[in-house]
Amino acid sequence: MSLSRRGVLAAGGAVGALAAAAAGAGPAAASAAPGRGSGHGRGRVLTGFDRLAADGYRLLRGQKVGIVTNPTGVTADVRHIVDVMHPDARVNLTAVFGPEHGFRGTAQAGGSEGRYDDPATGLPVYDTYLKSGQPLADVFTASGVDTVVFDIQDAGARFYTYIWTLYDCMEAAALAGKRLVVLDRPNPVTGRAALGPVLDPAYGTFVGRREIAQAHGMTVAELALFFNAEFLHENPARLDVVTMSGWRRSDFFDETGLPWVPPSPNMPTPETALVYSGTCLFEGTNLSEGRGTTRPFELLGAEGVDHRWAAAANALELPGVAFREAYFAPTFSKFAGKTVGGVQVHVQDREVFDPVRTGIALLVTAKQSWSGFAWRPDNWIDKLTGNTRVRTMIDAGADTDTVVRAWQQDLSAFRAKRRRYLRYGG
Repeated sequence: MSLSRRGVLAAGGAVGALAAAAAGAGPAAASAAPGRGSGHGRGRVLTGFDRLAADGYRLLRGQKVGIVTNPTGVTADVRHIVDVMHPDARVNLTAVFGPEHGFRGTAQAGGSEGRYDDPATGLPVYDTYLKSGQPLADVFTASGVDTVVFDIQDAGARFYTYIWTLYDCMEAAALAGKRLVVLDRPNPVTGRAALGPVLDPAYGTFVGRREIAQAHGMTVAELALFFNAEFLHENPARLDVVTMSGWRRSDFFDETGLPWVPPSPNMPTPETALVYSGTCLFEGTNLSEGRGTTRPFELLGAEGVDHRWAAAANALELPGVAFREAYFAPTFSKFAGKTVGGVQVHVQDREVFDPVRTGIALLVTAKQSWSGFAWRPDNWIDKLTGNTRVRTMIDAGADTDTVVRAWQQDLSAFRAKRRRYLRYGG
């Protein structure tokens, strides 16, 4: 923590005002920042980049800077931050690092753009996807940068890979002797609660490296502080975070006043993010999770599924959500070009909606109402849930509440740790 505080204090000005939060002053300090709020008469949320730029990039002065970003790294007027920083003499931006889907976002799930020179700026773009540890440290070393900046919009779920790109970059920056600066953006589904099972490290993969909850309820800057102290403490990154102003933990994305840019091709709207931490579990089954439709993760189905699934799910009377019998034909991924039956998830009250419990309920009722239900042969569901319990309990006939109760002790322990790193109130 002291490294983060020292770096922020040295910057002075608007960024220097973040020192209290970075030093652990807690939610009240962060929420009292200028420009507080969004929507309903409040001002627009200012992202970490907004605050860094307003301070003349003093936190990056005298440094060769590389940035890990993607199409979500935009300003309020939807200019990409690389295009803003590159011509600005106050910052020496010399490299870009592209994650999954690429810096400019040209690749689908499981792909990246490779190494190339960006046509718009001429900057070298290095591929970080599926690189970690020393190989990623070698990329940072080869780029010649002094400081690596991270600015990517998250979706709030453990298996959304950008937070593990952050983790890998922190570990690699420490190995390469580079400083790392995280520019914060909102958790689009609020930061009020952590939900779902906590990962067993034996099941660590790129969709979940370490022991956090399935819906973590944190921002990327908060996660960076958590990662550094809890998981990387033997060789921590020289970490600075630039927090937002005006964001409250209870804010959904449409209350921030910020533009939504799809962080990946199958995350088209904030409503997708609202259900994603639960319905992405269907990637671990033989049902479509809605990829190849205009409503990925809201539409779920398979050949042979009929009205009985929606009826069974609605009979549970889950809070804040209803299920519509739906038929759709994905254009790619599972069942491409075929008409399938299933459900559409309609969130009716997002304040009480629990995406993870809903995802479990849909798995339970899908198995009960459709004889063709099966897990993916590689047991990918265990990687997504972070353990074998969800799969084995559902196979044994457990109901939704029984499955959810099984992770409560682990979740309570995670929530207690998480509180130390929260930097926003409200």
